[in-house]
Amino acid sequence: QKVHVLPQTVLYVADAETFSGHEECHEQKKARKRNSKETAIALEKLLPKRCQVLGLVTPGVVVTPMGSSSNQPQEIEEGEAGFALLFPKIDGVKIHTFHFSKDLKNRVFDESKFAEAGLKNNPDLRVVLLFGYNSWKSGATRFLHQIVNPLNEKSIILAGGQVESFTSLTSENNNAQPGDACGVVGLAFSGPQIQSATVLLDQDVADERTAEAAMQRLKAANIPERNTIGFMFACVGRGYRHYKTKRNMEADAFRKFFPNVPLFGFFGHGEIGCDRIVTGNFVLRECNDIKDDLLHGYTTVMTLIHLGSTK
Repeated sequence: QKVHVLPQTVLYVADAETFSGHEECHEQKKARKRNSKETAIALEKLLPKRCQVLGLVTPGVVVTPMGSSSNQPQEIEEGEAGFALLFPKIDGVKIHTFHFSKDLKNRVFDESKFAEAGLKNNPDLRVVLLFGYNSWKSGATRFLHQIVNPLNEKSIILAGGQVESFTSLTSENNNAQPGDACGVVGLAFSGPQIQSATVLLDQDVADERTAEAAMQRLKAANIPERNTIGFMFACVGRGYRHYKTKRNMEADAFRKFFPNVPLFGFFGHGEIGCDRIVTGNFVLRECNDIKDDLLHGYTTVMTLIHLGSTK
């Protein structure tokens, strides 16, 4: 008997070449450049109407083909690539999308919007994945601080990075990316059964030995590996250039210590995260009181999210 599970939340990531590639126009019988909105609409037509969808465009992609632990995770820094994570309804877990756009008229961010997005007064909030867009715009870094700082609690994992753009944000957040604005989109994971951990690979992590040492720290968190997803958010300045032309270094190190956990993520323009673990009150390494410690460049953030045991 076939069982069909409908997704409630979808995160998809594709590199810029995929979204700005060419397709054949049947009417004119020649190739034309397609835009990201067209591609996003085509993808969303494949999904249920009530599904929450967050789509990101990035310079490069990290993916485990078919999401199977039997497949090796790949760092794809060049060429067309992408992936989609489809989350069904999970007992005891709530996943929702959010979007905060910089108000050009108001320099102070209205923190009441956190409560509306389920990011405040939510004792079950465990993980927030944050993605900044248009980070080169004036005021973008300051705006990101306004979002990150209030969320910088030791009971919450924060991880993510700066993307080129977002293409989709559907459901109750049905608004397109403003062309001249900057902001933050993301996914929030709530539920008492969720466990998570992150480690930061800083600029000094530049060979196989130091990369594996970082994975050992992540392994020491003792996060259950069943029903767990790995995320890798890396700087475009890392990858094979950082490791002296050796490709797939960090993804291979992750697989060595987590052979049964699929890994997904991207190469971006800045990273969010630190060494932190949320299993009860245990913290792997305290983040300093200086809030800037969550924002980095030329680093990689590795994250595990365990969604609890299932029947």
